[in-house]
Amino acid sequence: QVQLVESGGGLVQPGGSLRLSCAASGNIFRINTMGWYRQTPGKQRELVASIIIGGSPKYADFVKGRFTISRDSAKNTLTLQMNHLKPEDTAVYYCMSAGAFQGDFWGQGTQVTVSS
Repeated sequence: QVQLVESGGGLVQPGGSLRLSCAASGNIFRINTMGWYRQTPGKQRELVASIIIGGSPKYADFVKGRFTISRDSAKNTLTLQMNHLKPEDTAVYYCMSAGAFQGDFWGQGTQVTVSS
């Protein structure tokens, strides 16, 4: 089993920045994919960004050019740097992991609120 814990959410003004972190523990040795998703009360959970070992990051169109995903394999952490935040970015952000012969694992989420 993999445990994921997100941190870094909070309240920020439009145009501001936040940095989300995800710490992975447990059976992390077979993880080959990690990503960030977000969800608002009236919408389904949607992919924000993902990264695969040996591959390039992928981004949803609505965050491209503003968000950056990175992974530190040695520290078992995933980071989402969010710049130029907009009110529509307000959501609960979730960390996800997947690997060979493993199901998907999810964190409990961290709230991001963009408001003036």
